[in-house]
Amino acid sequence: MRIISGLYKSRKILAPKNLPVRPTTDMAKESLFNILNNTFYFDDVSVLDLFAGTGNISYEFASRGTEQITCVDQDFGCIKFINKTAEQFDMPINTIKSDVFKFLEKSTLQSNIIFADPPYNFDEDKFGKIPELVFKNNMLLPEGVLIIEHSKHTDLSKLNNYSHSKSYGGNMFSFFENA
Repeated sequence: MRIISGLYKSRKILAPKNLPVRPTTDMAKESLFNILNNTFYFDDVSVLDLFAGTGNISYEFASRGTEQITCVDQDFGCIKFINKTAEQFDMPINTIKSDVFKFLEKSTLQSNIIFADPPYNFDEDKFGKIPELVFKNNMLLPEGVLIIEHSKHTDLSKLNNYSHSKSYGGNMFSFFENA
């Protein structure tokens, strides 16, 4: 994977092959950040990266100047890799090793941007639990956005607080906002 823009532009990060991840493609990531760039100043936002995996999305935010980034993943190998990479590049990334749903049920953390990249094989109920918990626990700051990455074969448009979706190849980003 590579960082697309910012301080660490074009840097390649090689994740261990044994991590249980499916990193967001460069094309999809670049498109997502083009959208976000029109709405947010990256140095003024806080980011919560759920199902963080390799930390791919968090590195992109850090490279663009975001100072408050929290990654949540249940896999120790992923958390260890994110910590190592963040330290190597001196990125302001905090990690939490936890099941994402347990974290969402108990957390009081509020963020401008919450990005979730759960396994594509989740059933619709599991996908729906993400925005349900985020909005129930008031985790999204005013004018913030929850973005869920999923397969183009999954339709999240009937979920509460759904705003719109964007499709990039086989990847889809669904956006959720405060009503």
